[in-house]
Amino acid sequence: MKPPGRLSLILVAAVAGCAPPSVPPPPPTPLPPPVAIRPLERVDDNAFAFQGALAQGGYAIGQAPPDAISVTLDGRQVMLAPNRRFALGFNRDAQERSTVEARMADGSRLIARIRIAQRRYDVQSIPGLPGRSQPSPEYERLRKAERARIVEARAQRNASDGWQQRWIWPVIGRMSGVYGSQRVLGGVPRNPHYGVDIAVPSGTPIVAPADGVVALASPPQFSLEGNLVIIDHGMGVNTAYLHLSRVDVRRGERVRRGQRIGTVGTTGRSTGPHLHWAVNWLDQRLDPELVAGTMPGASRRGDDG
Repeated sequence: MKPPGRLSLILVAAVAGCAPPSVPPPPPTPLPPPVAIRPLERVDDNAFAFQGALAQGGYAIGQAPPDAISVTLDGRQVMLAPNRRFALGFNRDAQERSTVEARMADGSRLIARIRIAQRRYDVQSIPGLPGRSQPSPEYERLRKAERARIVEARAQRNASDGWQQRWIWPVIGRMSGVYGSQRVLGGVPRNPHYGVDIAVPSGTPIVAPADGVVALASPPQFSLEGNLVIIDHGMGVNTAYLHLSRVDVRRGERVRRGQRIGTVGTTGRSTGPHLHWAVNWLDQRLDPELVAGTMPGASRRGDDG
């Protein structure tokens, strides 16, 4: 075979010199950003169990699903116990429908809609009597300081299981004032009666209805409440005892259900010896009868306490 001649080499060189330069490949097309997926919402009115009174002024204990990590009532955060139980309360004039929502461990949400039973209250209108009188500046300053103490006591959150116990009545006697009743004097509505009045003799022992921690204890006396005790039962549930003649507990003391905390009296603004007993869940004012049940052997009269 003959070696390539000069002309062949020139042609090869010319062809090689005409080849186009190499071009790098185009960059890969970027992936679109991930689409945010809204957590699954499931409406299941039977997803929660409730024990108690789902009613105006009522109190109930709820049971959330095992994998719930938080619970809200009408968008408001509710404290959740390790056993997935929680407390709920409904004010005197609560709306007929409420929504309980649980956020689950997988990010989903479980929603239950509950019906709140509506009630009628004893409202008395007395047109001939004057409405509210204007308090003095000195009294307003005193009352402002007293209210601050009460608000601070009710804001305490002590560890206690009293909120989920079976409650007892602090005293047994004639019911002289009922929850929710109201007077309209001279066309001016007075504040509703947020509690019950139990008329018994001065010196009658008062006991704690459930376990708790004393959040406030007189002295000093309050201008309206007289000698006052407030007990925190845990999970935002607290109780107040007004007009006591004697206080047998001190702030920070742990009390047990049935333990004596004081005696009935008529201190503060009171027309006679009786216990005014009030129950709160957070800022919701509840009916003690719907928390503790009907008083054993109770007799009642109109709101004269």
